[in-house]
Amino acid sequence: QVQLVESGGGLVQAGGSLRLSCTASGRTFTTYCMGWFRQAPGKEREFVAAIRPSGSSTSASPSVKGRFTISRDNAKNTVYLQMNSLEPEDTAVYYCAADYSCGIVVLAGAYDYWGQGTQVTVSS
Repeated sequence: QVQLVESGGGLVQAGGSLRLSCTASGRTFTTYCMGWFRQAPGKEREFVAAIRPSGSSTSASPSVKGRFTISRDNAKNTVYLQMNSLEPEDTAVYYCAADYSCGIVVLAGAYDYWGQGTQVTVSS
């Protein structure tokens, strides 16, 4: 069992930055691929970024590539999402998720555990 707790969301102006954190409980954090997803009102949950257990490989959605960076600190059981050059279209609830099998990381259904989400609002 893995419990995930996100933090760092808030209200920011367009062009600003935020860093989201997701801290996991349990001793097996280093065996999981970790991902960030987001869901805007009336829209489906969409993939944002993912990182492999060692942190050696990452992937990101084209809509955030070059602006968002995913990283992890396995000593702290924490994964981060650094978000720069934020746009109003980035407004959503952001969720972190853990995938034990490191399957198709862009698919929400591949993930085994989810956090409760943190709201990010970008004003124009």
